[in-house]
Amino acid sequence: MAKKRNIIVGQSGGPTAVINSSLAGVYKNAMERGFDKVYGMLHGIQGLLDEQYIDLGTQIHSELDIELLKRTPSAFLGSCRYKLPDIHSDKELYEKIFAILNKLEIEAFIYIGGNDSMDTIKKLSDYAIITGQTQKFLGVPKTIDNDLALTDHTPGFGSAAKYIGTSTKEIIRDAEGLTYKKKMVTIMEIMGRNAGWLTGATALARQEDCDGPDLIYLPEVPFDQDHFLAKVEALLEKKDSVVVAVSEGIRLADGRYVCELGSVADFVDAFGHKQLQGTATYLANFLAAKTGCKTRAVELSTLQRSASHMASRVDIDEAFMVGGAAVKAADEGDTGKMVVIDRISDDPYMSATGIYDVHRIANEEKLVPREWMNKDATYVTEEFIDYIRPLIQGHYQPIMVNGLPRHLVATKATRSRRRNKSDLEFN
Repeated sequence: MAKKRNIIVGQSGGPTAVINSSLAGVYKNAMERGFDKVYGMLHGIQGLLDEQYIDLGTQIHSELDIELLKRTPSAFLGSCRYKLPDIHSDKELYEKIFAILNKLEIEAFIYIGGNDSMDTIKKLSDYAIITGQTQKFLGVPKTIDNDLALTDHTPGFGSAAKYIGTSTKEIIRDAEGLTYKKKMVTIMEIMGRNAGWLTGATALARQEDCDGPDLIYLPEVPFDQDHFLAKVEALLEKKDSVVVAVSEGIRLADGRYVCELGSVADFVDAFGHKQLQGTATYLANFLAAKTGCKTRAVELSTLQRSASHMASRVDIDEAFMVGGAAVKAADEGDTGKMVVIDRISDDPYMSATGIYDVHRIANEEKLVPREWMNKDATYVTEEFIDYIRPLIQGHYQPIMVNGLPRHLVATKATRSRRRNKSDLEFN
């Protein structure tokens, strides 16, 4: 009996508004290429170790389900933050993983994620080569942080930037309506530990109908509290409402996170990442004490990565594209690689996929270039904005039911009935 050709796919790290579009791209391309089954790891490699997986064929029954999946935020399969040990330090764990893969007759292992996920692909592909295993291991880029090396940008970033730019305009509008006979400073806290791509996206709000944020602080450059205070005080002399965008990961020159100056929990994840929260609150309280004016802290938090109703069509389409490209690469014999997005042109915007050795990507971070910030690092340049603007274009409207978006939700059992178009409302 011929060995079956099966694929297993997982999702890892922080989810995005378009991570499931990559999953849809993997599934559809695998079916079109004649693979027998596509298994989904429940909660990534951590769930696989507990033999938690589903046959995606029991979940996706039609093109309509694929369209629902592309519009569903967060990780359809569930995610994890699990660090595989070094391949030489825990032989038993790797033997267990490959025993499961061999039992399921897996030909290709595809992992959708960011830097830490690419570390998983690197270790598994290295172990397979050392031990003579035949599975192919491919990484699919995913992160709103846009900090993966060698790819022009990452799926998830464009939609998060679109949401952040929109929210910034709305926050500015809101603040302007509350400044009669009083002044106010609003501090927006945006995700970004070491890379400020998302925080810089607040500058998209600067349009004909909006001045955009007044100041933008990215984590790539040390934060100076005294300079910050002087800038805000100077702005308050000229206007009643000041809006400042800061990355959650901005640090002082001595390396301390600004959020550590306030009250913050010391939680550290499996990869040694300290939980960052409270930067905006600390700075709002600091300014209130120094200036005496009303201040407000706004944390966009997980809304930045789950706002599928604000997903850009470019982002959805590229996420689907890289998922399919990973299947193609595995089918053609590639392993230990990550799919990347290459920008072909800006006007009109065009992109294509490429493939790079994951060893050149895993555990590397792409930061905002210093030349894409102004002289005193309090704003981003037009070049930065021109880089982002094509990625937020187009809309991908949710499929509405009773006035709210419908999502596809994973179940362990096959659904009792199939959806049909009469159940749903397309806007």
